[in-house]
Order: sequence, then C-alpha cells, then structure tokens
Amino acid sequence: MSFLNLQNKRFLVMGVANRKSVAWAVTKSLEAEGAEVIHSVRSAERLASLEKLLEGRTAYLCDVEYPEQIESLAEQVSAAHGPLDGILHSIAFANYSEGFKPFHETPRKDFLQATAISAFSLVEVANAFKPHLSNDASVVSIGISSTDVTAENYGYMAPIKATLETASHNLAKSFSADTRVRFNTVNAGPLKTSASAGIPGYLESYLYAEKLTFRKQNLSTQEVADTAVFLLSGASSGINGQGLVVNAGMDRNYFDKEVVKLAMRPEK
Repeated sequence: MSFLNLQNKRFLVMGVANRKSVAWAVTKSLEAEGAEVIHSVRSAERLASLEKLLEGRTAYLCDVEYPEQIESLAEQVSAAHGPLDGILHSIAFANYSEGFKPFHETPRKDFLQATAISAFSLVEVANAFKPHLSNDASVVSIGISSTDVTAENYGYMAPIKATLETASHNLAKSFSADTRVRFNTVNAGPLKTSASAGIPGYLESYLYAEKLTFRKQNLSTQEVADTAVFLLSGASSGINGQGLVVNAGMDRNYFDKEVVKLAMRPEK
C-alpha cells in the first residue's frame, strides 16, 4: 500500500489552466496514486482549450465569481460522484488591464473582484461542498510564500493571497465544530508558469528569487504539486489550519554573500 493511501479516493481539482499549471501536476500525481480526479474550469472557452489535455476526463463549468455557479457545481458533482475526499483550490485572478499601479492607486472594483475570485471563493466552495465531503476530507489551496513582501510587479495580489491563507485557517476552525475536514495552504515561491509569464518584470524577479534559494535553483511546479498531494492525503492527517511554505529557503537567505556582492557592485 502507498504511504499516501490515495487508492480509490475522489478529488475535485479546481483551476487547471494548461499543462504547466500546478492543478494539472496535482491531477497527474493523484491519478498516479490511484485516485479519481474530477475537474472544474471557469468557462466553456477554457474547457475547449483543455479538451486534448483532459482526454475525456470529467469536467464541469464553474466561474467562482458567481456564487450560484459554485452551488450548482456542488449539486452536480455530488449527484454524479458522491462524497469527495478532498478539493484542490488553485484559482487566482487579477485585472491588470490598466497596467500596474502603485498600491494606493488600486481600483476598488479590481481589488474586490480579485478578492472574491482568488480568496473568498474558497469560503463559498467550502460552504457549498460541506454536505458532500467525507468526514476527514482535505481542502488545499495554492497560495504564495511572499504575502508579506511588497513586490511591485505582483500588484495587489499579495494581500489577497494573505486573505486566502487566513480564510483557510478560519475554515479549519469553523469546520472543526462537527467534522474532521482539514484546510491548509501551499505557499509557493515563484514558479515558471504561463500565468506568470504575463506579469511585467516577472522574469527578473524569478531569477533574483533563484539566487536567494539555498540550492540556487528555483522551484519546479511538480515540487509544489507534491506538497499539495501530500496535504490532500491521509498521510498529513495531523496538519490542519497551516500554511506550508515551499520556496527552497528563499525567505531565509536574504544575506547570501553572492547576492550581497552583486547588489554592492559600483554602478557604471
């Protein structure tokens, strides 16, 4: 028997965007362990773009910006598949159509929309699926390890990801009143994904972060996925209400001598 004991378990994975996404890496790892994976994607257009990748896997439409679609998803999944053993929430959205602005110029409507989709949707998903989760299910969200860092090229998403993590902690407490359902987040360092490629200046930040890791090598998407799969499994039964940082030590190595030396080079 596998250490993870995922054989014949059933999971909902929310947020597959493409082959490079964390959600897809989690899907493949869960399936390799013998689990059944159900998907939800935000639109018919996204589903069409994933047709070849998903290869006939079961997928439902759910745009989490609309609470009624979350309720509908819970009803559909429950009716067709029965109780779930876990949910992966790998969803984030921010509207940067006007470009990056100083944080104090963040438009209210954009901040609230991003919060609803990227953070509060976890609360609504948990509420909708509560009657349809096994008593010891696990709910895992993908966050970031730098919520307390003011990264100019990440816009206003750091405080929103902090909200996601805090919401997960509070859900762990709330659900503990009558279940053993666990809530945790995987707080990942910079990743090379299709979504990150569209962030202005991200490449420079990514390369800088790599120099701060102890091993001088950035994370792979699979490393983040492996942590999420562990948290979804019964092997992590003692972990609840936590945010697991997965960033190869990036936040513990600010005074690396190589980085300091590069920063102190005389300007030409």
